[in-house]
Amino acid sequence: MPQSTEAAILTETGKPLSILPLEIPDLAPGQVLVDVAFSGLCHTQLLEIRGKRGPDRFLPHTLGHEGSGVVAAIGAGVAKIAPGDRVVLSWLKGEGADVPATVYQSGEMKINSGAISTFMRRTVTCENRVTSIPDALPLREAALLGCAIPTGAGVVRNTAGVGAGESVAIFGIGGIGQSAVLAAGFVEAGVVIAIDVVDSKLEQAQRLGATHLINAHEKDPLKTIMDITDGRGVDYSFEAAGIAQTMEVAFGCVRVGGGLCVLVGNLPFGERISIDPFDLIKGKKIVGSWGGESRPDKDIPFYAELYLAGKLKLEELITHSYPLDDINLGFDELEKGAVQRALIDMALS
Repeated sequence: MPQSTEAAILTETGKPLSILPLEIPDLAPGQVLVDVAFSGLCHTQLLEIRGKRGPDRFLPHTLGHEGSGVVAAIGAGVAKIAPGDRVVLSWLKGEGADVPATVYQSGEMKINSGAISTFMRRTVTCENRVTSIPDALPLREAALLGCAIPTGAGVVRNTAGVGAGESVAIFGIGGIGQSAVLAAGFVEAGVVIAIDVVDSKLEQAQRLGATHLINAHEKDPLKTIMDITDGRGVDYSFEAAGIAQTMEVAFGCVRVGGGLCVLVGNLPFGERISIDPFDLIKGKKIVGSWGGESRPDKDIPFYAELYLAGKLKLEELITHSYPLDDINLGFDELEKGAVQRALIDMALS
């Protein structure tokens, strides 16, 4: 069993991550050791690094909540996977033992870790955060099944239950928004409107199946959506940008009498949105989503089979890959909107 690893550690919010060596503790019952191959970068982790999710009482700690890899070892009682299995790592809880925390040692410093951390070459996680995948599924694409796809596609399939011919508006075409566009396609939605401020992201949305594009810097999104839908509004809207004003517009654009707005993006700690309660009386609805209400042991194999059947274009979502040592550069470029879905590739140096 490997006794050490290297990880990107948050030692102070608002500061770059530090790359540190860690000693791997003995596995507790229910825990799993995974050699990480790929890990996804996302805005939720960015907010945490920048200190925009409120006080952080666990510093210093590991990060990363979606990835892929190969099981190196298992603790007592683990039954659903075995050493050598290829797996998706996810913050979403599946079946099996739930071991909520691990503590690593780096020299004299103790490093806290939750049940899932993927910004590291080897990670201690637990049985309910790993899901086996077919050998034919590349680990690079499989990393997206840890968060981006279950959340973005999940809000379409599970949270909203979008049906054939219905209309959707998707705000924010990053990894989550792109996944929602893909899902709108395979559930055969009619009108699929993509809204962003970056033309390259909108062009990507069009390649993935969006029927209408709106650059919010050039057109009023609410007015344009109403024009597209002949004043009716969309059946469903999904906000994946994590911006208060965008959330308000996403709620405003759904139809009276049953239109549903789903909030997926994360606002910085302390920010609020404002809505007119009379819109609720008129039958508009607004809900949040916890990971697209996905069930990893059921949904991840479903998406894996879609990919292997050529119906889920995972490879088109990935625009950048970085070595672990360049993780801070990856987050800087994500913050600037220069990347769509970026991965840390542990094989790069």
